[in-house]
Amino acid sequence: MSRMGVMSTASTPVVVTELLERSRRLGSDKRNTNYAGGNTSAKGTDTDPVTGDEVELIWVKGSGGDLGTLTQAGLAVIRLDRLRAMVDVYPGVDREDEMVHAFSYCLHGTGGAAPSIDTAMHGLVDQPHVDHLHPDSGIALATAADGPALTAECFGDRVVWVPWRRPGFQLGLDIRDIQRANPQAIGCILGGHGITAWGATSTEAEANSLAIIREAEAFIASRGKAEPFGAVMPGYEALPVQQRRARAAVLAPVIRGLASTDRRMIGHFDDSEAVLEFLSRSEHPRLADLGTSCPDHFLRTKVRPMVLDLPPSAELDEVIARLGELHAEYRDEYAAYYQRHAEPNSPPMRGADPAIVLVPGVGMFSFGANKQTARVAGEFYLNAINVMRGAEAISTYAPIPEVEKFRIEYWELEEAKLRRLPKPKRLATRIALITGGASGIGLATAQALVAEGACVVIADRDADGAQRVATELGGPDVAIGVAADVTDEAAIEATIAAACLAFGGVDLVVNNAGLSLSRPLLETSAQDWDLQHDVMARGSFLVSRDTARVMIAQGMGGDIIYICSKNAIFAGPANIAYSATKAAQAHQVRLLAAELGEYGIRVNGINPDGVVQGSGIFASGWGANRAAVYGIEEKDLGQFYAQRTILKREVLPEHVAAAVAAIASDEFSRTTGLLVPVDGGVAAAFLR
Repeated sequence: MSRMGVMSTASTPVVVTELLERSRRLGSDKRNTNYAGGNTSAKGTDTDPVTGDEVELIWVKGSGGDLGTLTQAGLAVIRLDRLRAMVDVYPGVDREDEMVHAFSYCLHGTGGAAPSIDTAMHGLVDQPHVDHLHPDSGIALATAADGPALTAECFGDRVVWVPWRRPGFQLGLDIRDIQRANPQAIGCILGGHGITAWGATSTEAEANSLAIIREAEAFIASRGKAEPFGAVMPGYEALPVQQRRARAAVLAPVIRGLASTDRRMIGHFDDSEAVLEFLSRSEHPRLADLGTSCPDHFLRTKVRPMVLDLPPSAELDEVIARLGELHAEYRDEYAAYYQRHAEPNSPPMRGADPAIVLVPGVGMFSFGANKQTARVAGEFYLNAINVMRGAEAISTYAPIPEVEKFRIEYWELEEAKLRRLPKPKRLATRIALITGGASGIGLATAQALVAEGACVVIADRDADGAQRVATELGGPDVAIGVAADVTDEAAIEATIAAACLAFGGVDLVVNNAGLSLSRPLLETSAQDWDLQHDVMARGSFLVSRDTARVMIAQGMGGDIIYICSKNAIFAGPANIAYSATKAAQAHQVRLLAAELGEYGIRVNGINPDGVVQGSGIFASGWGANRAAVYGIEEKDLGQFYAQRTILKREVLPEHVAAAVAAIASDEFSRTTGLLVPVDGGVAAAFLR
């Protein structure tokens, strides 16, 4: 006997293995379906874990998850006898949402995913294997004004048109009846939505799905007109790559600030050829205003994007001012859209800011609660562009009516899905830039901030190390690595631009880059002095200045945190240059806190001491030097520092990182100008 939700690989039925393999093949090709879009299923038998009898089951991709990476844990396992029995108690389309809750009473075994809204479509169709997908080519036919006729022209009677209906139990009944009435059919085009295909075997279902997708692609290519988006608008062509990236980096924080009016968002930038070509054409304002059609698309992209109506040659100040005006208009229109369609039991309006902002000649800015969501929203709008191109090539793009979009966007079932999302971590939607982030305190800080939900930019002279850390932290949806020398103004500018293009801006700066040359006064050269002041005093000033500009453009406040030192307060021997530059950093904290407070930017510092383990400074000779000064072995330096403290405990990089994460959190929202000792307790370094 086996329990479906906790079944081992060895006991997995063949039909499930085939389903997972088919799903991954289909989902790994973006021509077949969008990320997390669509679902697949297979019917078969297995043993009832209670009675030992054989039962008919359906394994179907559950709510959420992605076909391309589907695992057995992502399948809902349902008894077919119970699912089919629901037909007899179906109360009608006005109450079909109740059927989704009833799916939970049809589950077999323990564990597994929650059943999706499309479960009825899979379970009621009289075929063992069913695929429901969102291919751009299929949706192009599904959103064409004369979609039924074009579907018949493309496929004959092998693929049947299904008029638009919101996903649910009734759509499952509709497709069941259509499949029964058309035994020659291999699938259907769902008006405004996507495709569904079936087969007697997993191989046949996959072949039928691919046949519908590829034949639709070929039909559009052979029958379509040359310029579906109209003629090029003079002056709206794409800027050269370096110029448009530079402009995008400047605009990203401004646009992110606008898109975060209701709640803070993370951004993503896309200047792919398809986006730029769409925005250069005369029909893009009309098509963008029509909005997306496939439910998966507009749930991520909102009902329509915000589109800048100026050419890329417009002056930057004019563009920024116009974006502000368009944003105000967008919010007013979104509120009106909500009022037009809201019913007494509709969920409250979730926010009126755009998820997609289109800037001709520059590209697309997309937004979400995290980087992956922002990136996927952009990918979905790119899907929508492809859909519009296909529909306009063979007909006229005609998405589902606005009221139907509202019914899905503010569907109670979607609202329930949102309520099930985990509570955001305390630094979620924050973007951190960490200098010297590839080792020591910087590395520990990056790890701590990511653990708290932040996106991070690892800036370090060691480019390979920065990239390695970014990869270890989770890759570009979480972290990026950038080669940066904080003594080089151009390098700082490029680093901040990279942060803006990757995530939309900067909210938190950790000035951690540093080095030390421990020498007595008489042995300290001017070069020693200049180098340490260039890296720490001057470098942190430059980074703070340029990131403050970004924070002010965003209009969402921010945090600047200096990793100073106990030596900023304590006067020790043979350390003139290092201690003086740390004192300079400590006073920058006070000066910038006083100056930037009006923008909601908090400036604080950490004064660590004796952080030996993992320290790049100590490993580069500083440790050996300090050990010699104190007359001890270098390996004992950490414990030596610990024993001279009040707490007698060694300070590790993660202790400093924890202080950074705490100070950057909302718990310290009323604190600025503070220097926090993380030194185990050094009385001589107490602030007075």
